[in-house]
Amino acid sequence: MDKLKLIENVDTIFTADSQGRELANAYVLVSGGVIAEIGEGPYTGRVPDEIYDGRDMVMIPGLINTHHHLYQTLFRNFKGVNSAKLFDWLTALYDRWAKVGEEAIYTSTVIGTAELLLSGATTTSDHLYLFPGGNNQLFDAEIEAARQVGIRFHPTRGSMSLSREDGGLPPKEVVQTEDEILAEYERVIDEYHEGGKFSMLRVALSPCSPFSVSDELMKETAELGRRKGVRLHTHLGETEDENQFCLEQFGLRPVDYMEELGWIGGDVWFAHLVHLSDDEIDRLSDAHVGMSHCPSSNMRLGSGIAPVTRMKETEIDISFGVDGSASNDGSNMIKELRQGLLLQRVKYGPEALTPREVLQFGTTGGARVLGREEEIGSIEPGKAADLVMVDLNRLEYAGGLSDPVSALIMCDTKGVDFTMVDGEVLVKGGRLVDEGLLDFIPKQNAIAQRFYSE
Repeated sequence: MDKLKLIENVDTIFTADSQGRELANAYVLVSGGVIAEIGEGPYTGRVPDEIYDGRDMVMIPGLINTHHHLYQTLFRNFKGVNSAKLFDWLTALYDRWAKVGEEAIYTSTVIGTAELLLSGATTTSDHLYLFPGGNNQLFDAEIEAARQVGIRFHPTRGSMSLSREDGGLPPKEVVQTEDEILAEYERVIDEYHEGGKFSMLRVALSPCSPFSVSDELMKETAELGRRKGVRLHTHLGETEDENQFCLEQFGLRPVDYMEELGWIGGDVWFAHLVHLSDDEIDRLSDAHVGMSHCPSSNMRLGSGIAPVTRMKETEIDISFGVDGSASNDGSNMIKELRQGLLLQRVKYGPEALTPREVLQFGTTGGARVLGREEEIGSIEPGKAADLVMVDLNRLEYAGGLSDPVSALIMCDTKGVDFTMVDGEVLVKGGRLVDEGLLDFIPKQNAIAQRFYSE
């Protein structure tokens, strides 16, 4: 019989379900990693094996981060590129990224995913697209690290085949032949992709960008992904420079080019989507694509403001991503939601987004983008027990409790106090349960130090 875990006396539960229910003085019963029961008032069923007190806590579904480059936690606040725009930033860092090895990938994955747990993320994607010297084991290293941390993981096997000599941006050391890329796609799907309900690991395929691989590889990636039943992901529409580059190279804007390649569909999600016309938004909506909104990265690189306020009225599935920690300098998921709300209001006014809308994008929106809306993203019986709680007695909420749910977004939430993934408690009292993960901090600093002088 599965162990029963009860979270009781929860001040407020934001369920994120289709009815928009919010429960007061409530409980959640967990059995075998799945939510068995929720309700208001005292729980009166079978005696649980473990009890957690939710008094003075707000509970939300685990946040779902749909875009990251975990290895970039090694390159935060990198001297010399703090004021660079995207293409200049990439060009300056690629030569250093070309020296990343398995230890660096493993350590940076532990650091980044541990940060995400502390900020309320229970599921994360990662976009790993460079394999220096053809070292395909980097993908395996990040999976091993994510498993150690315990987060629900959606690694995307990225690719680059066009080096600077071929008209691309990266050095030759990090690109691969297209035959090798296709072979690796198949290997990692066959070895790691878990398609079953509540799986902890699902693979997607993700060329770095439509101008970092050939049009033929883009087409073959989509065909292989659909044959294997995995999702597709890439960057798109991040900067005006990208739009101009695509017009010069292909005679098409990025969305038109992706449509020509067979990359517009309900199994695709794009990071950024900042620079789009109204017609392009409508076409993406008709295809039910997903988007990962990365406000901090877009602000940091001066890329622009994605038209989320316009998109929310369409059939585009909106989610949030922290993006790489070299273009955000953090992996704080709950802060990303606040950034997203404030950035939309800068351009579209105070009614552009509400706190509950961004919480919905960060939970159910992320689940839809990853094709997992039946399993994660809301607090309902039969969904995975991916749960987060924040203590309302924190200093930053003093005087701000007229609406405890919106306080998580409107006030200065720095992190969360309780994170459960697949029924396992990984953060308690605002601290990682596995404190051994903190031993990776000096390792990370030592590895990063080597890149400073290279």
